[in-house]
Amino acid sequence: MTIDAHHHFWKYNPAEYAWIDDDMSVIRRDFLPADLKKAITAANIDAVVSVQARQSLEETRWLLELAQANAFIAAVVGWVPLASPTVAADLEALLALPRGVGKKLKSLRHVLQAEPDENYSLGDHFTTALRHLARMNLAYDILILERQLPTAIALVDRHPNLTFVLDHLAKPKIKEWVMSPWRENLRELARRPNAYAKISGMVTEADYRAWSGEQLRPYVDVALEAFGPSRLMFGSDWPVCLVACGYARWANLVRTFIEKLSPTEQADIMGNTARRAYQLP
Repeated sequence: MTIDAHHHFWKYNPAEYAWIDDDMSVIRRDFLPADLKKAITAANIDAVVSVQARQSLEETRWLLELAQANAFIAAVVGWVPLASPTVAADLEALLALPRGVGKKLKSLRHVLQAEPDENYSLGDHFTTALRHLARMNLAYDILILERQLPTAIALVDRHPNLTFVLDHLAKPKIKEWVMSPWRENLRELARRPNAYAKISGMVTEADYRAWSGEQLRPYVDVALEAFGPSRLMFGSDWPVCLVACGYARWANLVRTFIEKLSPTEQADIMGNTARRAYQLP
């Protein structure tokens, strides 16, 4: 099974998606399961992992309902207020949603890249919340910028029994052709066996109109060296990727990046790693 480990759905409105600026106007519309189904079918992708785009319990419940109604949505990375004292109750309520809706909740995510406090994820409440995730057999997706990698390393060290999935390779400075200290910090993070990473979100860290596969390849090579195929997974970051690249073009480019690997290693990146990290059937 081939799996896209990172995409989003939304019903667009300017207030809730203010981060979609004029340069990204092509994605100022609704993106729903029927749209994605067409895209993944054309790109020979079988299943997807839906990731939160808004920090609301309402959206998490909506994503779980979409997953229940669409078999190709294999898992949901949702949001709960992780720094809240109600986090355990919020998680238990989601997992207990009727008709088995909560069963597809496999990971949680907070938009750490937007937090002004660099140590937000190391606070007491957040630490307690991640211990609840480990107890409930859930993972945690790390959304950060490359400068936040040292804090992410400290976070992973605090929770050796929790599976972490790094989104977008921590958004390296591809547009500026900068490798360090991202490269060194990524290698250090990858030394933790409970840390995984997604080859996703790269075209939007480059110049939307002038990027090339050869510009991206060195960053993918660093990730491959650091994590290996068994802890790397393909993600599209659809529909955000559409500001710079069509869905099938990105999927085929990733396949090109990994074509010299063995069939087993390619299958890991294109699906099996996501199945392991998110505990999919």
